[in-house]
Amino acid sequence: MSTEARRGLWREIGLQLPFLLWLVVLWMLLWGQFTVLSAVTGIAVALFVTRVFRLPTIELSGRINLWWAALLVVQFLAAVVHGSLSVAVQVLNPRRAPGAAIIAVPLRYADDLVMTHVAVTSSLIPGSLVVEAERDTRTLYLHVIGVRSLEDVERQRAGVLRWERRIVRALGSPAQAARLRADERAEEDRLGGTVAGSSPKPHRPKGSGPAQGSEEGRR
Repeated sequence: MSTEARRGLWREIGLQLPFLLWLVVLWMLLWGQFTVLSAVTGIAVALFVTRVFRLPTIELSGRINLWWAALLVVQFLAAVVHGSLSVAVQVLNPRRAPGAAIIAVPLRYADDLVMTHVAVTSSLIPGSLVVEAERDTRTLYLHVIGVRSLEDVERQRAGVLRWERRIVRALGSPAQAARLRADERAEEDRLGGTVAGSSPKPHRPKGSGPAQGSEEGRR
């Protein structure tokens, strides 16, 4: 085995080791036994699952912003409370049935890990549930309630994209965070240019009468 192949093997083992350990701990929790035998059988089951039902390796970004992560937790808890109250109001309202729809949300910055975080977050908030995810196009399909117009659809889609941006700020890779910051700066520049380039409204001096020579001035 070449040096490059050995290096790749050890790199793959290092990436999968946290997930293997988590599977072992989960196995021991399921059996309710923390013994050497349960640990050995857990390792065997973890190796079997990861070898037979093998999925592409997910690389962790190795980056976490504590401020944005704490803000993400607070915003998520607030969204859960708000979603619960909103669903309760819609369900208990006898005058109108809550509308529902399935919407597609193409994500902009997500890799496999961020896409999973966005899907789990959206599903945990009452009122929305991810029913399908397309890995190739980075698109989530959500069943949402409280949708009665195209404006409601766009509002729901914008909400999911906001969660994507929040998760990228907190847990995304440096490349994802840099792309997000660049897009935000470009959007600010575009909005600033639009405001600066707008033509001012004509100003008429206070108390000025009709223009001389006009029909109204001649009357």
